[in-house]
Amino acid sequence: MKERPLRTTVIGSYPFPGWLEFAAQNLDKFGPADLAELQEDATIVAMTDQVMAGLDVITDGEQTRLDFNLSFYGFIEGIELESAPPRRFGPPAHDQRGKHKVVGELRAPRGLGAVDEFKRLQRLALASIRNSQSALGDPVLKASVPGPYTLSGRLLPNDQYKDRWALADALLPLVRSELEALVNAGCREICVDEPSMSCYAHREDPRRFVEIFNRTVEPIVGRCRIGTHLCFGNYKARAVGPRQYAPMFPAFMDMKVDEMHLEMASREFAEIEAIADVSRRMDVAVGIIDVKSYYIETPKDVADRVRLCLKHCPPDRLVFAPDCGLSQTARWAAKQKLVNMVEGVRIVRKELGV
Repeated sequence: MKERPLRTTVIGSYPFPGWLEFAAQNLDKFGPADLAELQEDATIVAMTDQVMAGLDVITDGEQTRLDFNLSFYGFIEGIELESAPPRRFGPPAHDQRGKHKVVGELRAPRGLGAVDEFKRLQRLALASIRNSQSALGDPVLKASVPGPYTLSGRLLPNDQYKDRWALADALLPLVRSELEALVNAGCREICVDEPSMSCYAHREDPRRFVEIFNRTVEPIVGRCRIGTHLCFGNYKARAVGPRQYAPMFPAFMDMKVDEMHLEMASREFAEIEAIADVSRRMDVAVGIIDVKSYYIETPKDVADRVRLCLKHCPPDRLVFAPDCGLSQTARWAAKQKLVNMVEGVRIVRKELGV
């Protein structure tokens, strides 16, 4: 079980500061020491925004990744990265992201980079705690890693890997090894991010998704708190597939997780009754902030939404977060949304005396 009822968390990503966006487009102008400093400074910015908001659980904001998922391809051998997407004009859409050829055995002899990210966050968080007299307490540090099915989404099948399922199966041991390494490095909370499973559950066998997921996390079950994030896509605030959780259940109840995150705010809390069933098997993290809208939810809005969730779940089973990662949201909005989310939850905590 988690440390406290009605705890607050994030999915993983956080918007880049403007200077980091600029740097990412001009990496050839920086030396190795410059880049290390950029990464550290950006992590401090993301961490500080989350701590100042008062979150119970924080991440590094994925500040050293160009994308929550695609950046991992840089660590994997056997991939020929496409130089340009197939479509460059028109409204930005998923088909502008392109796919990459698989030209050999998929291997990751250096790991996937998540361990170094976590160690950086761990070091910076420890330094921050030592140097401050914050009354907020020590936040839990969480790492986010894409699962093998989501990770396979931008790869083209070939003679060796006949379809997406085969690609996912080849990527599975790479992700599993990274999860084990994270736990060995002291990480006590990991989100195994599989949004592609919820995007395509309407057309695939959800039991097959569960089997892949459970094989991926098997070595770390019971060794850390495992979460997963189910949403419908957020590239440029656009979803993929029908936004319905019904096709996933009851199969997804068999996922070996401690916390399951469901996107709710952007869907006007449709299917909210589903959290009751989820909470009987695991903690349920409700997406209570809409990352696809620039309406800034007030603390009162948040408190009302928390009370709605309490009609379906006991407080010791509830967690609250934005619907998705915040990387596609402007930083000014992300900061205020997190502040108001935490304040709204505090209002209800006070009412309940927890």
